[in-house]
Amino acid sequence: PSPSLVSRRAGMSAFPHTVTSAAERSSATLRGGRNLGRAMDDIHPFHVNTPLLESLYLSKRAGTTVYMKMDNAQPSGSFKIRGIGLLCQKAAGSGSKGFVCSSGGNAGLATAYVARKLNLPATIIVPSSTSDAMAQKLRDHGASVRVFGKVWDDANQEAHRLAETEGLTFVPPFDHPLVWQGHASIVRELKASMPSKPGAVVVAVGGGGLLCGVVEGLKEVGWGDVPIVAMETKGANCLNAAVTAGKVVTLPDITSEAKCLGALTVCKQAFDVTAEGNIISEVVTDQEALKALELFVDEERVLVELACGAALAAIYSGVIQRLQSQARLPCLLGPLVVIVCGGSSISLAQLSQLKDKLRG
Repeated sequence: PSPSLVSRRAGMSAFPHTVTSAAERSSATLRGGRNLGRAMDDIHPFHVNTPLLESLYLSKRAGTTVYMKMDNAQPSGSFKIRGIGLLCQKAAGSGSKGFVCSSGGNAGLATAYVARKLNLPATIIVPSSTSDAMAQKLRDHGASVRVFGKVWDDANQEAHRLAETEGLTFVPPFDHPLVWQGHASIVRELKASMPSKPGAVVVAVGGGGLLCGVVEGLKEVGWGDVPIVAMETKGANCLNAAVTAGKVVTLPDITSEAKCLGALTVCKQAFDVTAEGNIISEVVTDQEALKALELFVDEERVLVELACGAALAAIYSGVIQRLQSQARLPCLLGPLVVIVCGGSSISLAQLSQLKDKLRG
């Protein structure tokens, strides 16, 4: 790519002593940084401006130019540091004495990284599905790790309890306006680097924080009409289940191996934005996400976790082409952006285990 296309560089409030109703929280958010540009000017962010790279191989498969927004290059290994970094900085400025976060890994890593930089303690509550390797990474950043429950929702309840009983700042992994505002920075970087408006943006969806941030960012830069393809894996498809039901629903269990997409219930804001008409919800199998992950390693020499493979499967499994054939995306599609959200819950050993488990 040309040099211009490569840039280097819910419930309880997340803040102590703040209000918790939706209206009051919106007002508090307005005071604390509703204007994202101003909020990010006021404090030096922990995230970096990640590369935007044109992919020859993905472009050939998609039949249009494909750019990869490489948020796997963030200091904590994923996009999560954008929103969580902003929220934690705001909380530290309000006198926080420490953080507690419920996480399957990546939100916890972002929280632990930022807490270490701020010289504040962090406690990460993880479900039993979290790998030992991920738990150790959290400890390596100086966080205290506690295992609670089977799925993220169980861990989230415990994190809320600790925040209340121990006076810690609760760090929501995806459901908070400041988290969405932080994630919106990804679109400002796209605006600064791309020669034209994208034809569509592809994101992976877990609890919905990245989706909310991308929607907010697209509106901010005047790209509100750009379609978003929201990708999930079967068995962790809380957004798709909500869209199908016409209301927010709770999955009975997380059966996907993409544990970092494992929220039983999507955040209400993510469901609400689907009513705006530019969001296409799609589901792939774990096997399709795994195939995408492997092809991405072969073609782009980058290893990402299965959750990120869900987004890549939009191209590798022909979802984009199917949507074009169904007239849900234009046949002459402009540049396609895939947010390579990254994730630290992967290694060669874990990849081998996934292959054995999903392919027998």
